[in-house]
Parts: sequence; structure tokens; C-alpha cells
Amino acid sequence: MGGDFWKRFKKNKIAMAGLALVAILFIVSLLAPFISPYDPNEINLETVLMAPSGNHLLGTDQLGRDVLSRMIWGTRISLKVGFIATGIAIIIGTILGALAGYYGRWVDAMIMRFVDIMLCFPTFFLILAVIAFLEPSIWNIMFIIGITGWMGITRLVRADFISLKERDFVLAARSLGASDFRIIFIHILPNAMASVLVSATLGVAGAILTESALSFLGIGVQPPTPSWGNILTAGKDNIDIAWWLSLYPGLAILITVLGYNLLGEGIRDSLDPRLR
Repeated sequence: MGGDFWKRFKKNKIAMAGLALVAILFIVSLLAPFISPYDPNEINLETVLMAPSGNHLLGTDQLGRDVLSRMIWGTRISLKVGFIATGIAIIIGTILGALAGYYGRWVDAMIMRFVDIMLCFPTFFLILAVIAFLEPSIWNIMFIIGITGWMGITRLVRADFISLKERDFVLAARSLGASDFRIIFIHILPNAMASVLVSATLGVAGAILTESALSFLGIGVQPPTPSWGNILTAGKDNIDIAWWLSLYPGLAILITVLGYNLLGEGIRDSLDPRLR
């Protein structure tokens, strides 16, 4: 199955482009200490708001810090937020979706009504409301994004479990005396992982975008920790004289979200049996 998936995936040029973008981001985040030309938090009042030049390829910010260095380290922050927040959402959504789809009846009714209630709240404003009671920090941001982004995954996993729990291999496992825990997590869940994988890939892009928006508003990753969102905040304050502070972080966010969306679409198309 893995070989067939990779063959179909390689034929999708758009998906391969997304994979290449994601791979570049990973390499940049891993090599940040080695490829960053300056300390991202080094203040130099002699180079305040310097335009892109040979010494500072992407210019400097209002404190004279090198924008390229802060962008490189911001890549690490964005990927960390994206993966941890999405991981939290995947764990919550998968467990609840599995329980709802497998047991049905009142368990399904309770979980899905809770999902409906959560979906009634605009996610971004729900995050803002929760942050108002907590200290804005990178760990709180990851946790809040995770616990407010599991509803769609729950619905997908529930639908897969409803269709899979009556299959012959599940009935055979049940007749052999397998426990519900074993049936859910050993027999059914691996066959429902395709939907989870696609949701996880697209969820990383959404989490990065949410973190950038929160940091832009000043309630996300707090300075001096470099983040694409808080670099954009400096760009907003100096838009008339320092265009580079808005352009380059905006492009980074655009390319990152685009890369993960293309990768997610490619994975979905490669796993879709109707396209084989």
C-alpha cells in the first residue's frame, strides 16, 4: 500500500511542490543556529530600520535587529506551534470520534452534541476569550489552539468508525473475544488513519496561521522571542518607512500555509480510491 501511495503521490506535481516547501521549512528550522547570520535578539541602535542591503539581506527592525535572523528563528517557533497544537487536536478528536463511532447510541449523541456546541462558537474569538484568562505564552497558545481545533477530526473519525465497525475483520476479532479497546485501537483505528493524516497536514497550516494572527495582535508569542506574527506587528507600526517588515513575514506565512495545504491535498488525492 505504501509503495502504491508513493507512486501516485509522485505523479502529482502540485503535491510534490508542497512537499518540497515543507521540507525546506524543516531544514531551515533545524539549521537555524548555523545559518542565522546574527543573533535574532541582538539590538543595534546604529542600524535601526535599515533597508535590505548586503549586511542585512532582509533589512532590520525598529530595534536594529536583523530581520532575516528573526525570520529563520521564527520558522522554528511556527513549526513547533503547528505540530504541537495539531497533535493535541488529533489526540482529542481521534479518541472522541472513535468512541462516538464505535459505541453509537447515547455515547455518540453526547459527543456529537458537544461537538455541535463547540462549533457554534467562532474558533478565533473562542481562543481570544480563553487567552484573556491566561498568560499569553507560546505553550498556552499551542494548548489553546489544540483544544479548540479537534471538532472536524472528531467528525471524520466517527464517520470512518461507523463504516468500519461492521466489517468482517472487526466481527472476527469480536468473535475471538477481543476487548473493545483492542478492537478500537488495534483493528479499526489503523484503517481510519488516512483521514487523520490529511486533517493533521491541513491542521498544521491552520495552527500556524492562527498563531501568526495572535502574535500580530500582541497576545501570541511574546517579544523578544521571534515570530512571524510579531515581526508583522513591527511592520504595521512602520509601514510607511519600512515596507520589508510587512512583506517578508507575510510571504513566509503565505508560502508555509500554501505548502501544507498543497501537501494535504496531495495526500488526500493519493489515498482516495476513486482516483486510482
